[in-house]
Amino acid sequence: MDILSHGLWGSIIFGRKNKRSFWTGFLFGIGPDMLSFGVFTLARLMSSLMTGTWQIRSGAPDLMDIPQYVHSLYNVTHSFVVFVAAFIIVWIYMKRPVWEMMAWAFHIFLDLFTHSTSFFPTPYLWPFAYTPVNGVPWSTPIIFFTNVGSLVVIYAVYWYQKSRGAGDKKII
Repeated sequence: MDILSHGLWGSIIFGRKNKRSFWTGFLFGIGPDMLSFGVFTLARLMSSLMTGTWQIRSGAPDLMDIPQYVHSLYNVTHSFVVFVAAFIIVWIYMKRPVWEMMAWAFHIFLDLFTHSTSFFPTPYLWPFAYTPVNGVPWSTPIIFFTNVGSLVVIYAVYWYQKSRGAGDKKII
């Protein structure tokens, strides 16, 4: 799924308490991709700007063009095993669960079904097992438009309720 959608899903599901909670949910929603692909994208952008070779590409990059460190970071950030360990460590440190972190787990869950085995299947049991799920890529029109439409409807309902002061009588 695209990074913006991950952030928006994380925010609306796990970050509705206040603005800080919203942005925390958003950051945990985008975190797995930012910590893997974001590093690569930023490095590529800086390199192309410095060398004057900037060009916009469409479609998925060739897997051979993606450095091994991206694959390694992707394994770490897209693992439920790593998530659970991090969640418990933060809970112990903060002396309370940080529920917005669940946006990270939701990111992994969404990726399980929106990534095919041909391009970055989700290593959800890393480092213990590799059992890829052949999902329907998020760029497939039915998935893409359903995702965007669902986000638009859910946020519209949320903002409508918020504007009317719905308080505890929230639909979502």
